Amino acid sequence: MTTPTPPVRDPETRGLRLVTVLLALTVVSGLIDAVSFLGLGRVFTANVTGSVVILGFAAAGAPGFSVRHATLSLVCFLLGAVTGGRVAGRLGRGSRRRSTRLALAAEAALIGVAAAVAFAWPAGTAGTRAALICITAFAMGLRTATVRKLRVPDLITTTVVTMTLTGLASESRLGDATSHGTRRRGASVLAMAAGAYLGAWLVLHRGLGLPLLLAALVSGALAVVASGRE
Repeated sequence: MTTPTPPVRDPETRGLRLVTVLLALTVVSGLIDAVSFLGLGRVFTANVTGSVVILGFAAAGAPGFSVRHATLSLVCFLLGAVTGGRVAGRLGRGSRRRSTRLALAAEAALIGVAAAVAFAWPAGTAGTRAALICITAFAMGLRTATVRKLRVPDLITTTVVTMTLTGLASESRLGDATSHGTRRRGASVLAMAAGAYLGAWLVLHRGLGLPLLLAALVSGALAVVASGRE
């Protein structure tokens, strides 16, 4: 009598589901934007839609906004996105798990460097602010490009929630009543708000280093446990 061969478990299914990973990354985005907006001169490095608007404000001469900082954020975010796109292109249609873990490991390393910079040098200096803007914006661009390639329904990005809120409202019972993904969308909005709240509290009471370190640790942990399943 032959012994039945035990089923081989697909490596892609091992680890934390992508939906959970992406929601946790949305919290990290809130942390990063709290650091950048409150501590680096009123600029966004995750939600770069905000930086485009801020660039317009600064160009018009509105006080408290910097053309240089907004431009740095946009350029470095785009460079990160280009890098993420090239990496995704080389990996092709291979393992989602592998590509996700590589991107998150790179994000964790970059934000870890940003945390080290924030702890080592005062954020009040122009050089430190510029370095932190460049590093965090590049990391967020890299991650956003990777998440976009994953194409997880209702979680196509982890850095903005405009379309998420639009979907919640337009497809609700008051809209066209075709609501789907309500839980994911609602969780995404709450995750962004929670990250922003935590990040703001830490920036105001503990400085810039601690929220950046926390963001790096979360991204690093997700790099270890992320799976390829939704």
